[in-house]
Amino acid sequence: MAKPDFIAQLAQQASKLMNNGPEIQQDIEEKVQVLLQGGFSRLNVVSRAEFDAQVAVLNRTRSKLETLEKQLADLTEQLANQTGSNT
Repeated sequence: MAKPDFIAQLAQQASKLMNNGPEIQQDIEEKVQVLLQGGFSRLNVVSRAEFDAQVAVLNRTRSKLETLEKQLADLTEQLANQTGSNT
């Protein structure tokens, strides 16, 4: 989700471009801000904090997977050695 300050600044800049009276400028600024917030809310986006949290989860999962892959390889090797020495 976009930061509210960013949306407010963007709406303010858009209303300044119109060079209308203060009442009309305020009205335009509010309407542009509402439109932008509505548009951003329909997008399939996540906040930076949520993204960073998911990256951390993914990194922990990757680390666990690598550990499990190494354990599996070690156990497979041990089993192969036991099977080979019994024959």
